[in-house]
Amino acid sequence: MNPRKLALLAVAGFLLLAGVMTWMMLSGRRHRVEVCMEYRGRTVCRTAAGPTREEAVRTAADNACALLASGMTDSMQCGRTPPASVRDIE
Repeated sequence: MNPRKLALLAVAGFLLLAGVMTWMMLSGRRHRVEVCMEYRGRTVCRTAAGPTREEAVRTAADNACALLASGMTDSMQCGRTPPASVRDIE
């Protein structure tokens, strides 16, 4: 096979793969939320997206707790705390 044709085929395959991966990543994030967590007198808000609203809320809460808590025990206690607020973002 001609090296030029082989190179064009490789580039086309790469672009197709990149397009499929991009589509898969973007199509799975249908719900976007902002969650504010309060823990030990401090409040942090984080935004997250996910295929379901519940997964998006859990991810945003985990991200906020990572900033609020220090250590595993604090992280677990913060994660069990209900969010101070949850706002859907379009």
